[in-house]
Amino acid sequence: MTQFSDILESMTLDAERYSVVVPDDWLQGRTTYGGLSAALSVAAAERTLVEEIPLRSAQFCFVGPTYGEMSVRPAILRRGKATTVMGVDLHGRDDLAVRATLVFGRDRASSYEHPCDGPPQVAGPDSCEPFFVGPGTPAFASHFEARRAGGAALVSGARTPDFLVWVRHRDRTEGSDMARLVALGDALPPPAMALFREPAPISTITWSMDFPIRPKGGTAADWYLVESCAEAVSAGYSTQSMRVWSANGEALMTGRQNVAIFA
Repeated sequence: MTQFSDILESMTLDAERYSVVVPDDWLQGRTTYGGLSAALSVAAAERTLVEEIPLRSAQFCFVGPTYGEMSVRPAILRRGKATTVMGVDLHGRDDLAVRATLVFGRDRASSYEHPCDGPPQVAGPDSCEPFFVGPGTPAFASHFEARRAGGAALVSGARTPDFLVWVRHRDRTEGSDMARLVALGDALPPPAMALFREPAPISTITWSMDFPIRPKGGTAADWYLVESCAEAVSAGYSTQSMRVWSANGEALMTGRQNVAIFA
């Protein structure tokens, strides 16, 4: 297997574009795993910024499939006093595959604060059963450990389409905390697949996420609790909400996805 950190390390810059090759073990069906494509976009943007400014919000549109050789082109769209807005285009061969808009922002002085909801009370990962089991498991899943903490099982014909899973990278190499979090945040299949009675193709169309706080004090071996809930499944599409907490209960990410279902 090619480690996540090795792929980030292999990104090379040439004329404002980063080049990278993604191996087959990071595929999700016929395309590169969406979380990896998003993480590559974030990593390229961070290197372009140079300054260490927290990522506050990100939107990704998955325009088309891609695999193998890719180019990632980040560009600063606007640099303000506190926030910097960046655009990132990821191409596979000649076609646009992913278009991203990323907002980086420094901390602001404020008199107001309201924390995000804490995580559900669940058993620890060592007490939970594996999540990725059975046929149809995508190639990229081999790069993550996943333990089902609650919700439905994958492809189980469940009545309620929601997942609650402990997830962590198998790669223990320290690196970009934000790129690592983004890559992990998409590790669960769309929860609409809990309704499935047999495996069927799916494809993420858009993914948006916000980051209430910057990850801090963690290590590459940490577990994260990931919740994903389908709000509507209709006419071959699904909308879903997503949340990620650290092992000590910090709300690190909230997000939404729109997904195409080919079944």
